[in-house]
Formats: sequence, structure tokens, C-alpha cells
Amino acid sequence: MRYSFLAAGALSGVLAFACLGQAPVKKGNPSVKMQPYGKMPDGSEIDLYTLTNVAGMQAGIINYGGAVVTLAAPDKSGKFADVVLGMDTLAGYMQEPNYFGALIGRYGNRIGHATFKLEGKTYTLPKNNGENTLHGGNAGFDKRVWKAREMSTANGPAVELTYVSKDGEEGFPGTLTAKVVYTLTDANELKIEYTATTDKPTVLNLTNHSYFNLAGAGVGDNLQHQVMINANQFTPVDEGLIPTGELKAVKGTPFDFTKLTAIGARINQDDQQLKFGKGYDHNWVLNKRMGAMGKAAEVYEPKSGRVLEVFTTEPGLQFYTGNFLDGSVTGKGGIAYPMRAAFCMETQHYPDSPNQPKFPSTELKSGQTYHTVTTYKFSAR
Repeated sequence: MRYSFLAAGALSGVLAFACLGQAPVKKGNPSVKMQPYGKMPDGSEIDLYTLTNVAGMQAGIINYGGAVVTLAAPDKSGKFADVVLGMDTLAGYMQEPNYFGALIGRYGNRIGHATFKLEGKTYTLPKNNGENTLHGGNAGFDKRVWKAREMSTANGPAVELTYVSKDGEEGFPGTLTAKVVYTLTDANELKIEYTATTDKPTVLNLTNHSYFNLAGAGVGDNLQHQVMINANQFTPVDEGLIPTGELKAVKGTPFDFTKLTAIGARINQDDQQLKFGKGYDHNWVLNKRMGAMGKAAEVYEPKSGRVLEVFTTEPGLQFYTGNFLDGSVTGKGGIAYPMRAAFCMETQHYPDSPNQPKFPSTELKSGQTYHTVTTYKFSAR
């Protein structure tokens, strides 16, 4: 069944796309460049894989947490800038609490009360977000060392990451083998393909937690970015940001992004849901057939002209506006990231699905294959 559902690393060449700067990129043959990024306390080596496509776009990915550490995209004048928040060193990624660019698992988003039942058995998870479990627990996939392999595909350069999560890790049942392939296509798309199998029933919800600022990482806030989300409904939450189980129409609410609308246009409205999330931190129910690849969202940044389009086979999209960034984290180039310095577009199944029988199931059984695809496409106008 297929689910369409040394602690400091050195700066790399791709990291030369400083938060405020721009760098020339040579166009030509696509390539994958691997270089050392640092070592874990146990001596495990971490490498940086820089993917470059024919247009000169670049993506830097490390095998610690599978994090996208840089993503250099052109503006309307053809000038490149890094458009994802992150850190300058491996130590920074190990210490920071915001999941910059990371692969998230076993369960992206929240599981209410850190517990769920599966086939009659109750499983207890770590409480790392109040009374709830967030992004897989205390040591989710974002804090694991993945096995990496360079690839060359017909669509562009790629890196394949594999991780085996043991039965009981962070409280989740089953030994799970997860594989994620990042491909930087010649159409300026970062394609992320997720595949997984398990030896006994488990729950699974994989995603990527990149923080985007299309003006450039560290350049202002996200309030002028214009967003379209292809969804007529969203899942309201309680004070702990756990879905109530309702699917609510976006029409007439601050959650209506069916047309391009600036993030800042309604984010400060007197709305209970916005108060719970300190802004947008909610799941939208995408207008498409379950498992089919379709357009989930579009974001436009007026000054640079950069456009981000999100396509996915997943049924939901968590739109998060960086509400819990507070300036305490110093990122790339020594720049502190204040509140709303970026936004996330996390494709996913719905939060707390294991406890919400009316939501699409996230159960994965032995003999089944979990498979989802998300593509982030960049252009300018």
C-alpha cells in the first residue's frame, strides 16, 4: 500500500550566500559537492552536500537532521540570495531549538497529551511541548545522523538520506526504515521524496521544517510576503495548539488565503485562534484528492520578485509565521532572528491524527510503504 499521504562545522562555499549578500553563480553542468561540516561528540562525521543545477541555483544539505542549511534562489534581476534561515556551524544546529531546515519525524507537528492508541495498545511519548509531543519528541529525526549517498538523476543532482529508527525510539512502536531524497531540479525545484517501511504497526508523519524569507535570510520580517493557500478549510486548535477535530471554513476569517494576501494584513486581528498561535501556526485542509500531487500554496515577495510555489501529495499544510522566534537565536552571518523573521510551509497529515479518528489515518503497517512527495518551486516576476 502506498501512502500519498569538533562540534563547529566550517563555512562552506554555498554558505558564501550571506544573509544580506548576493554571489555570482556559474551556470553549467549540474553537480553534487560533498565536504566536511564537522563532527558529533561521538566522532560521527557530518558532511555538507551542495547541489547545483544548470541554472546555478544551489541547495546545501547536511546529514545531521537532514537539514537544508542553504538555498540560493534568483530574484527578478537574476541575483541569487540564500532564502532559508539557519546556523553557521554544526554546533549551532545541535543547540538551536527551532528545527531550522530539518527533517521532522517520526511525527511532524503535535500529538495531544503525548499519548495515542494503536491496535488496542497505548503508547506514551515524551512531553516536549507543554503536555504534548512536538515533532517526534526530545530526539526526533532532526537530531539524528542520517546515512547519505550522492545521486545523479535525470531531473537534477540529488542526495539520498537513510535512517533506521529502532523500535521504541521516543516511544514509537516498530523499527522504521526511512529514506528521503532531495533533488534540485533544472526547473529550480527542491523536490523532497519520503519513503518508509516498518516491521510492525506505527504512526508516521514526515515533513521538512525550512524557514523561508524570500527577501533573503535575515532581511526584515515576513509581513509583506503575499500568501495563497489552496484550502477552503483549516483545523482549529485549543490553547495547546492541538486540533479540536473540527474542519472549519476559512471564509470570513483571518485564515482565508484563497487569494494572495499579505501575511501582515490580518495577523494582528482580535481572533482567538490567532491568539492561541501568536499568529498563524495552523493546519490547512488542502483542496485536492488524497494522495494526488497538487498545488498547496504560493508565496510572493514584492521587492525581490521571488515566488515560491508548494506542490505536495499530502492532505495538509502547516503554515507557521515564526511566532516563537524572539531574537535570542543568532543565525547565519551573526544575524539574530526576531519574531516573524520567516515562515514555514510544512506539508503533512493533520496534527494529532492518531487521536482524531475523523482525520486521514497516519498508521503504517508492516508490508506497507509510506511514500509522499513535496516540491518547492522557485521563480521570479
